[in-house]
Amino acid sequence: MALNVNEESLKHGVLTLVVTLVEVIQEALETQAVRRMEGGDLTEDEQNRLGEALLELDEAMDQIKDQHGITGSVEDLHNGLDDVVDEVVDKLINPARWAEENGKGVE
Repeated sequence: MALNVNEESLKHGVLTLVVTLVEVIQEALETQAVRRMEGGDLTEDEQNRLGEALLELDEAMDQIKDQHGITGSVEDLHNGLDDVVDEVVDKLINPARWAEENGKGVE
């Protein structure tokens, strides 16, 4: 049985996934950078370089999304990932409620 694959759709999907993952990593880097700045771990020069690098990455990601017409797809995937993370965190924070909603008792 032959598998028909729309090459353009596949490229669009893979690029959307890659860009979304880069954005998630970028958010983690930004969070860590803020922590280090607030903790006084970075010199003013290091803060400036880090800020410029993160800004350049953000601009590059925007350019890639615009060039390939994937801005909406990336946003949708990112929102979906955020929803999954929120649900997992909620289950970790509120295991009793999660177990109750699924008809299971908490041991």
